Amino acid sequence: MNIYTTDKIRNVVLLGHGGCGKTSLAEAAGYLAGITSRMGKVSDGNTISDFGKEEIKRNFSIATSVIALEWGDCKINLIDSPGFFDFAGEAEEAASAADAAIIVVNGKAGIEVGTEKAWALCEKYKLPRMIYVSNMDIDNASFRQVVEDLTAKYGKKMAPFHLPIRENEKFVGYINVITEQGYRWEGKEVKECEVPDYNKENLGICRDTLMEAVAETSEDLMDRYFGGETFSEAEIRAALRTSVNDCSIVPMTMGSNTLCQGVYTLLDDIVKYLPSPENRTVAGVSLKTNEVFEANYDFSKPKSAYIWKTIVDPFIGKYSLIKVYSGVFKAGDEIYNKDKEVEEKIGKLYVLQGNKPYEVSELHAGDIGAIAKLTAARTGNTLSTKANTVQYGKVELPVPYTYRRYKAVNKQDIDKISQSLQKMMHEDLTLKNVNDSENSQLLLYGMSEQHLDIVASRLENEYKVKIELSMPKVAYRETINKKSDVEYKYKKQSGGHGQYGHVKMTFEPSGDITQPYIFEQIVVGGAVPKNFFPAVEKGLQDSVQRGPLAAYPVVGVKAVLYDGSYHPVDSSEMAFKMATIQAFKKGFMDAKPVLLEPIMSLKVTVPDANTGDVMGDLNKRRGRVLGMNPTSDGRQTVEAEVPMSTIFNYCTELRSMTGGAGEYSYEFARYEQCPSDVQEKEVAARAAKVAENATEE
Repeated sequence: MNIYTTDKIRNVVLLGHGGCGKTSLAEAAGYLAGITSRMGKVSDGNTISDFGKEEIKRNFSIATSVIALEWGDCKINLIDSPGFFDFAGEAEEAASAADAAIIVVNGKAGIEVGTEKAWALCEKYKLPRMIYVSNMDIDNASFRQVVEDLTAKYGKKMAPFHLPIRENEKFVGYINVITEQGYRWEGKEVKECEVPDYNKENLGICRDTLMEAVAETSEDLMDRYFGGETFSEAEIRAALRTSVNDCSIVPMTMGSNTLCQGVYTLLDDIVKYLPSPENRTVAGVSLKTNEVFEANYDFSKPKSAYIWKTIVDPFIGKYSLIKVYSGVFKAGDEIYNKDKEVEEKIGKLYVLQGNKPYEVSELHAGDIGAIAKLTAARTGNTLSTKANTVQYGKVELPVPYTYRRYKAVNKQDIDKISQSLQKMMHEDLTLKNVNDSENSQLLLYGMSEQHLDIVASRLENEYKVKIELSMPKVAYRETINKKSDVEYKYKKQSGGHGQYGHVKMTFEPSGDITQPYIFEQIVVGGAVPKNFFPAVEKGLQDSVQRGPLAAYPVVGVKAVLYDGSYHPVDSSEMAFKMATIQAFKKGFMDAKPVLLEPIMSLKVTVPDANTGDVMGDLNKRRGRVLGMNPTSDGRQTVEAEVPMSTIFNYCTELRSMTGGAGEYSYEFARYEQCPSDVQEKEVAARAAKVAENATEE
């Protein structure tokens, strides 16, 4: 692989709905660029970009991959991102590293939810974009329909650069709108042909639209346009490049990935119209001066880079994927990682073609490459030099809200599972491993149930450890609703010193469920000596850990020690502690105990048409809808309060209701008393577990 300067680099991300043809497009591009001698297929599991075991097994992309192509005198870093929403973090990272995007639309399916999400991602990162309509070799694929639908949705900025030629329902060629020339495929060759009569009217409309866009780029061109002059091809291309770069025009083209038709012209158009990094801006903060550091992909400035992704593979090792923001990175350079406050030496620099690394001597500003074995480095870290330390902002990734409880199938694998998950979390920042010690469970957070299933499958197949996923325990709490008055005498005699502790106590609601208990003593006359008061409180501390009702933590109890008795020889701290524990059990159960359940504040953003379904579903989940607010993109945000126990499967249900268009987030609001049926179910489950444990013993 040659070394490329900033102006000769194109960083392009492939975005679109799952299954629209991104991976097969990348495969066709790799074949045309000479990376492979034959095209692989997703169904055969032999494509350049889908190389992971799970990707091969499931026939869809799970992780982002980079394919460095040499095309003419330029280098195209093609970034193939997953289309399924379970891996939205991967697409986010890919878009953050790109300078432009190709949104792939299935010519048969048309605009899908993933198309809209891809467009929104381009808007977020202000990425110039092109639309590539795939599957044009399929009978009922319609380029015209996709153009009309996208124009209706996003306005007149949609500009077809090519039009399809069809004969006998077959895709046989295309028309270049700029040159007004037809081309026909004959085997592997492309030959000029006449524009068919049925295409001429549409060609005229598309050509006029392009010429208007060209004229609008400068006053001089506008005057010439209204004067009836025609523009040269060079003028048209230069003006269109400007319009594409400022996102006022979105070129549209089409092809067949499997037949490798239309991909050659797409690669040409990437080089001609999409921006190199020198046309983009990026800035960080200089930690030496506390001023803005305008990196702007300038090779002459001090070197700096951002780690936008990490690959940790059991076989090929660890690679930190970087985008060079300024300067030139060379093998052997000393670099400083401010986030980890370590200085490391670059051993070797690589560019990637799927899972194959190719060593290079240097990477110029704007280029994407990889550094192997940076032990401290993590995704989101900034690399610079100690002399000119720079910090760049981290990419904002989606928050994982779906979680499951997991446990090791073999207990001896617990440490290995933890280490394996740690490696996977370096790769995937939307995966989180949480130790919920309060409820004695290990939790795995991800973007969806499928995401977590794939994690479990990867652990088994790649790291050789097995976990079981199950529904997590809900963090219920126990409290009381009325006052009780109890006494308990703990007395044991077994020869010699015995045990004696006697307490009289009241238990009532404290009114503060943020505290487990409040302890007071109003003993008079020394019925219980002061030195035993701490033992009584210790008994309370132990008791509130697992309540008598269903073994959940106790909150909001006020305990008052008002009387008791002691024995001058047999009384001890242990005796008073045990007396308190037994008094608590009896007093708690006498004081109308109830379960409290966590209530979450839920926000669900959906298209207008889905609000009725969403609110109906929330009612089934015992939710209370608080209101609806319109969003800036024409959707509605439904706000509700929902019991935590009812939203474990919400991700799947919401996608089913909205076709994947719905999004949600939640946070803890407060605790509320459970309905009686929920409480009875939990108490019965607790009793069954106690009986099961007793049987085993």
